[in-house]
Amino acid sequence: MNYRSWTFKDILKISELEKECFSEPWTYRMFADAFSSKGFVGVLAEDEGEIVGYACGTAMFETAEIDDVAVAEGYRRQGIAAALLGAMERESLALGAETLLLEVRVSNSPAMRLYLKEGFSGLYARPRYYPDGEDALVMRKLLGAPQVSRVGTGRKKPEK
Repeated sequence: MNYRSWTFKDILKISELEKECFSEPWTYRMFADAFSSKGFVGVLAEDEGEIVGYACGTAMFETAEIDDVAVAEGYRRQGIAAALLGAMERESLALGAETLLLEVRVSNSPAMRLYLKEGFSGLYARPRYYPDGEDALVMRKLLGAPQVSRVGTGRKKPEK
């Protein structure tokens, strides 16, 4: 698997994969506009030259936002989405971001599990965020900060 930044020539294939992955996909034009915007960050996964996954977003000042993550059906559950998120995190950190945000459909439990596993936490819901009326959960990851352990309190033992 090869991971790399997007080029403009990739957008057509990305928009085709988007249609396979989502019921309300971004259009070619939406991807082209995003690619041309200031602060754009885009990484993709290729298998033998075929684009099998991608992620994109925007990093502006101290905040980066992931707008889209997708992996082709036959390539899911192989760690590709996690690798794409890691690449987005590194790119965003390099651009000065301290916080990474994203929205996810409340019905998309596989994505939520992935985001939780990758260190995101839920912030709040956005009612009727999607065009079909479904709510979104806004999630956040603090970049470069140590992640809170799920085991124990994380407190030091008092010195004697």
